[in-house]
Amino acid sequence: MKKILISIAIASLAALSGCETFDPYTGEKKTSNTAKGAGIGAGIGLVIGYIDSKDESSKKRQKRMLQAAGIGAIAGGGIGYYMDRQEAELRKTLRESGVRVEREGDNINLIMPGNITFVTAGHDLNADFYKVLDSVVLVLQEYKQTIIVSAGHTDSRGSEAYNQALSERRADSVAKYLISREVLEARIDSVGFGEQAPIADNATDEGRSLNRRVELSLLPITEET
Repeated sequence: MKKILISIAIASLAALSGCETFDPYTGEKKTSNTAKGAGIGAGIGLVIGYIDSKDESSKKRQKRMLQAAGIGAIAGGGIGYYMDRQEAELRKTLRESGVRVEREGDNINLIMPGNITFVTAGHDLNADFYKVLDSVVLVLQEYKQTIIVSAGHTDSRGSEAYNQALSERRADSVAKYLISREVLEARIDSVGFGEQAPIADNATDEGRSLNRRVELSLLPITEET
């Protein structure tokens, strides 16, 4: 529990101070101006809290399924290096895709804007986005010692109940696509956070566009997982 609370605190500090991101078109590291105000990847603390809140029986079941598939924990001293390599592969693969790669501690976030990921106002994936997800799948298959959380987010327009349901459906669409491409189901979870974690100002069109997104959070499998 202490380690999880510390992770949430670190994620919150990153949100306040601005996160280092990689420009999807140049691959260069930069601090987003938006992040300085609201925190790109603000949902990572929610994701960690969500994982922590799962009941012990489901956690144990997932661990057994992972072990049965031959997927164990990353050796303690090698976690950072393992995630470094995975991050580098994702940055190279996703350059010019419109998907932003973000690193927070030992976690990796893939920020997928709604305008390129989904049909307008729906939860079906854009056919043009299949190729991008397929390239992500190749990396996920190479680096199997991660838990993958597909988290949906919306802007604040519409009712809270509608936004919550839409975020869940969109997160589930991405998760199901990964499973259809033979990413091990035991590694994957999906959750919707509705309008809880904006990364930009909902008062502007640009801000709302940034807030409509799915984040794929890749968390290393450790002994504590």
